Amino acid sequence: MKHVCFSWTSPFCRWMIARQSCSKLFVGGLSYDTNETVLKEAFEQHGELIEVKVICDHKSGKSKGYGFVQFSSETAAGKALKDMDGKLVDGWNIRVHCAYRG
Repeated sequence: MKHVCFSWTSPFCRWMIARQSCSKLFVGGLSYDTNETVLKEAFEQHGELIEVKVICDHKSGKSKGYGFVQFSSETAAGKALKDMDGKLVDGWNIRVHCAYRG
């Protein structure tokens, strides 16, 4: 069974977030100029990051406007999820959701 959380309204996602059982977060609404360095700087204040990835078009190399950050702990990810959703990064309001897959 595969679950991907991208919405606060999903009962499964609310349950996962309440349990803080994800360490990888989806970050949407990124500027097309945002790179991994900028994304890392925005999120590293919440805890140790293991991976930062901005998804880019393979031909143009430009950001597709979303990415992922993975923390070393679920607690840090939960804090970042609460603190960063709706914040400005590179002048754009970002959306942050648990990116759990199971």
